[in-house]
Amino acid sequence: MRSLSEFVKAKRKEVKLTQEEFAERAGVALTVVRKIEQGKENLNLEKVNQVLKMFGHTLVPVSSKELSMKKDNLDS
Repeated sequence: MRSLSEFVKAKRKEVKLTQEEFAERAGVALTVVRKIEQGKENLNLEKVNQVLKMFGHTLVPVSSKELSMKKDNLDS
């Protein structure tokens, strides 16, 4: 499973956008994209979701138990 920073960076590169171009299209400040891609911890969830929306994704809370169950099902 990729981290948020790896996911955003890879997706941005897939569409061949610089951080500046991506930030502009996503409607966020360049610093938001940079913080996400650098793996900073203190992020604004609304801004993160604004960025993820560009790829048809959203960040939502998921219980650890639910993640473990899904992982176990995939490993089976």
